[in-house]
Amino acid sequence: MAAPHWLQPALDAPSEAGNLEVDGVRIHFETWGQVGKPGIVLVHGSNAHLEWWRFVAPYLADQFRVAALDSSGNGESGWRERYSGRVFADEVWAVCAAAQLGPRPFVVGHSFGGFVAVEVGHAYGAQLGGMMFLDYTTGPPEQYIEWGMRSQREGVTANRPRPLHPNRKTIMSRFRFIPEQPNVHPLVMDYIAGKSIRQVERGWTWKFDPGVYDHLAMGADQAAKFQALPCRTAVVLGENSTSDGVQHGAYMASLKGGALPVFSIPGAYHHLMFDEPLAVVAAVKATLLNWLREDQDSA
Repeated sequence: MAAPHWLQPALDAPSEAGNLEVDGVRIHFETWGQVGKPGIVLVHGSNAHLEWWRFVAPYLADQFRVAALDSSGNGESGWRERYSGRVFADEVWAVCAAAQLGPRPFVVGHSFGGFVAVEVGHAYGAQLGGMMFLDYTTGPPEQYIEWGMRSQREGVTANRPRPLHPNRKTIMSRFRFIPEQPNVHPLVMDYIAGKSIRQVERGWTWKFDPGVYDHLAMGADQAAKFQALPCRTAVVLGENSTSDGVQHGAYMASLKGGALPVFSIPGAYHHLMFDEPLAVVAAVKATLLNWLREDQDSA
């Protein structure tokens, strides 16, 4: 099976790795593009890592300075005893500074990264150029169901052992996207799976911390926080997404008086950056370049 035409150029594109410390934990990130161009920070979803953006970031870098991070508890970043929306937001904002994204950077969050983006906007929104939510929506508070706080809700044991697999082949065969979806190219699947695992003393395990959601309260106030964001926002959904978290685009638009751009990428599922990465690039560029033009017109 032939590789997608966008795959190898993205893998070959130069990037620079960096690390910083936020609240006592090391945060890993990578950057693409020249310092001085408008800045974008890309925020991955649940149990993911910055490689989710490997096929998007290089294609943004001709017009933007781009950073993607491993949030704490994921990828190559360190783990915490407890996680919070605010600490995830602080990590994103610290990466904006360390990656030299310039004044008023843009935030793009996918899935759970959309929740993180709301927290970034809640804490730092007046200093942002705007934010985009990819396959993430927030619904009415009366419909909210908390899926954090697992220690209290499910009685799970904090700091439980990581699952171990005897060899690389076995753990690679267990890798799945959540929600599962068709049409992810096998080479993309293998690449992302290989970046999601690590070898430890007694076998192989996943890089993500299984305790991220033990004490994390996502909160029924997400809609209120979104409504109060002082920066511009837009929502991009996968047309065929089966994620439970993408049902409320119209509600989010109503919170913004109908002025919120909400649109879908045809044929894409939840992990739209693997289905149609160039369409994602086009959607992000079109939105952010228009916002930059608005800024120039009002200057």
